[in-house]
Amino acid sequence: MDTVFLHGLKAQTLIGVFDWERRRPQTVLLDIDIRTDLRAAEASDDVADTVSYAEAAELVVSSLAGQQFFLLEALAGYTAQLLLDRFAACESVRVKAVKPGILPGVAQVGVVVERGRG
Repeated sequence: MDTVFLHGLKAQTLIGVFDWERRRPQTVLLDIDIRTDLRAAEASDDVADTVSYAEAAELVVSSLAGQQFFLLEALAGYTAQLLLDRFAACESVRVKAVKPGILPGVAQVGVVVERGRG
């Protein structure tokens, strides 16, 4: 299976368990791997035959801006399902969601989820 990826995607959303985290949106970093068959796009050289990474990025960023989550697990699962629902050619999605600098002495905390069809 081939992969369309977006790594280091920055999105703003309201996330966190503690009250101080929920006072304003925070930046989350996402690494997204969308597994799909790219042979049609390879042959046609037409963006209509692939999963548009520009469209995927816009969809994720705009959607997360209007959501609230307590946990990164929920955010990552939501993001994976959002992409599966939007792109029929998507066979599976891997989402790494990171909250940078949230814990003293820890550069990043995060989760990785993988979701597929069926």
